[in-house]
Amino acid sequence: MFIRKVLLIIISMFSLTCVSQTQEGWEEAFRQWIDAEETESSAIENVYEELSEIADHPINLNQASREDLEKLPFLTVQQVEELLSYIHRFGGIRSSGELQMISSLDAERRHLLSYFIYIGEPAKKNNKLRFDSILYHSRHQLSATVKVPLYTRRGDRDGYLGARYRHSIRYQLTYHDRVKFGLTGAQDAGEPFFSNRNNWGYDHYSYYLQLKELGNIKNLCLGMYKVQLGKGLIINGGFYLGKLSSLQSMGRTSTTLKAHSSRSANDYLRGAAATIRLHRNWDITAFASYRSLDATLNKDSTARTLLTSSYHRTQTEMNKKNNTHETDLGGSIRWRKKSYYVNLNYLYTHLDRLLRPEKENAPYRRYIAEGNDFMNWSLDYGYTNSRFSLSGETALNKEGALATIHQCSFRLKCPMTLMLLHRYYDKRYTALHAQSFSEGSNVQNEHGIYAGFIWQPSSKWTLNGYVDYAHFTWKRYQVSMPSDAFDTMILMRFVLTDRWRIEGRYRFHLRQKDNSQKTYIVNQTEHLSRLRVSYDTPSGLSLQTQFDGISVSLEGKNKGWMISEQITYQWRWLQLYANATVFQTDNYASRLYLYERPLPYNFSSIMLYGKGIRYAFMTRTEIGKHLLMIVKFGVTNYFDRQKISSSWQEINGSSQTDIDIHLRITL
Repeated sequence: MFIRKVLLIIISMFSLTCVSQTQEGWEEAFRQWIDAEETESSAIENVYEELSEIADHPINLNQASREDLEKLPFLTVQQVEELLSYIHRFGGIRSSGELQMISSLDAERRHLLSYFIYIGEPAKKNNKLRFDSILYHSRHQLSATVKVPLYTRRGDRDGYLGARYRHSIRYQLTYHDRVKFGLTGAQDAGEPFFSNRNNWGYDHYSYYLQLKELGNIKNLCLGMYKVQLGKGLIINGGFYLGKLSSLQSMGRTSTTLKAHSSRSANDYLRGAAATIRLHRNWDITAFASYRSLDATLNKDSTARTLLTSSYHRTQTEMNKKNNTHETDLGGSIRWRKKSYYVNLNYLYTHLDRLLRPEKENAPYRRYIAEGNDFMNWSLDYGYTNSRFSLSGETALNKEGALATIHQCSFRLKCPMTLMLLHRYYDKRYTALHAQSFSEGSNVQNEHGIYAGFIWQPSSKWTLNGYVDYAHFTWKRYQVSMPSDAFDTMILMRFVLTDRWRIEGRYRFHLRQKDNSQKTYIVNQTEHLSRLRVSYDTPSGLSLQTQFDGISVSLEGKNKGWMISEQITYQWRWLQLYANATVFQTDNYASRLYLYERPLPYNFSSIMLYGKGIRYAFMTRTEIGKHLLMIVKFGVTNYFDRQKISSSWQEINGSSQTDIDIHLRITL
């Protein structure tokens, strides 16, 4: 075994370089990891931004902490544990090829990991931060993005307060992985700029300062930040993608503070947060926040609905801007010793307006959150080793309603990992910031069980799959009685040669809804299939052909299909990308989602339905070491309509063309 390890290390030194330095973008590997999910999830954009920042500032694997590796959602708890154990046992990793010795890391995961780490010598720890070192040795990055529509919406002519361009600006200073300071300004199309109530320019600003390893202070966030505690039963400002990605990350639990650097105006806190090391095995996290919210008001000035769209394009939308305020106080006490951990979490939320949602004509809202004050407690706990993990979280709100989730995973000696997950969310349980594993849209009114597996019978084959069943004890939107849901997926990847790859997937999803007369519930079934073939040439040209099909049944059958061809070419400082897609679906119910190569910090997933064609072209040019310019041209032509969208977004025509421009300066 020792000789084998030595040979692998020697061979890797000659044949492999640190893959994180490759010019190939990591976005393609990320897409292959998440595109089997329901891509309308807004959480994907948060994950994309988080990984974009890590790719820009890779982690030194020989100095990585557990918290550093847990930022990478595609790593399972066993893989994090085995990586840390290997580094500790052998005194570090000397080349990326040595990652082959981590038995739980398959080829796909090693490839994806390579974009976010580098192999370096451990630096001496120095808890002092010197201002002159930060001033002269920091990395500065300034970027600007603009989206130019070559069409006019109805609101652009009569209704919107601002111009039709969407744009943002972003500045960030980083000093190693210990200091992050930045400012982001964002503007949606139609919002006023330096006018109306946006006298300071952009409609939304995000400003932040994050410091790490200041003596016993492990992490300090000032300004805007995000918090994730446990599995998200009381607060989750981190990320959660969906059922397949939960299988990939094996339901990992974490307590996380991070700066909010994105253009998103949701899911953040504003104030101060810190994690302090009390003892070798004890940490404490505390945070305080005061921020503004948008709300639709009742006639008595109470809040009917807390809004998350963040649009302020019309005077009606602008009147709702920042009309409600929220105070959040919370924290966590964490104990961890080797493979065991226990966290005690708490969150208190106060709204300065009484939240009084309309319930009279919507019985499914009977147990929705209402009031001024909300309190939640939770205990999350777990045990992990290189083969087995068991973790869970149990939470209560101030009324005593329960939410609990538990998962266990086990890696067999054969290359297979199994996962079981159970969750129970009482219909009376409410938590304004909760986001966790669920079939429904929130952590409430759900009882379910999930089973999944990852099997790699050889280096060429990978097979993933899951089965999930959920029962809802109370009425839901468009469901006037208790109901059920069933979801299953199988995903296969096959590496034919070093250049040819084949991927196929099938998903069956059953939900229950009211019939058209609302006299009883019927089954809505959805069949989704995909086949993708990829080929990479030695000259830097990559080709990919993909077919998607869908069939939806609900008192009738609707179907659709989509064929797309993607071409990528990399030559030194220039990267070219082109995509052409033909689609045909019966209606909106049979809509399909198309992933396109995005601009930095801007995940792009396009919803398509009806009949038409979509094509896009993008150039990525690196001018020297300090300047990056990306231009994307995208067109959607519909064959079955003369108008696109509706209301203020209506376009009088059958074609929609956008130009996106991104410019970034790095010093």
